Amino acid sequence: MNMTVTTYLVYLAIAVPLTIWVARTLSRNGRIFLVDVFHGNEDFADAVNRLLVVGFYLINLGFVTLFLRGGDAVEDARGVFEQLSVKLGIVMLVLGVVHLGNVWVFNSIRRRSRLESLPTPPVPPNDTVQPVTMTEHAARYGY
Repeated sequence: MNMTVTTYLVYLAIAVPLTIWVARTLSRNGRIFLVDVFHGNEDFADAVNRLLVVGFYLINLGFVTLFLRGGDAVEDARGVFEQLSVKLGIVMLVLGVVHLGNVWVFNSIRRRSRLESLPTPPVPPNDTVQPVTMTEHAARYGY
């Protein structure tokens, strides 16, 4: 077996379990966040969580397999480590970017839903109320 095939096998042996571990960790720890985003609807949050995990697997495992081939032929142990470091580093960056994208989207949803659930203010906004000067205030309240 030549060094290029060895590199492919080691890359897959690290990248696939890494992707699975990240997906499980995000699913387990992200559930509480999704329940909050969906106002305590646990069934809906769990369903969305499962769909996110499937999408995460499809995107990241698809990237891992597409990124398997690339670069020059590996001829020695040094080349194995160099290609593995580049390939695994890029896979980890992609995993991080996908994760941050998910967090950003759901944080936006969460922020919007919290704003919508706030009660309406008891007085109209400041742009419709005439400002009162200190002199008028003092005259009105006897200072």
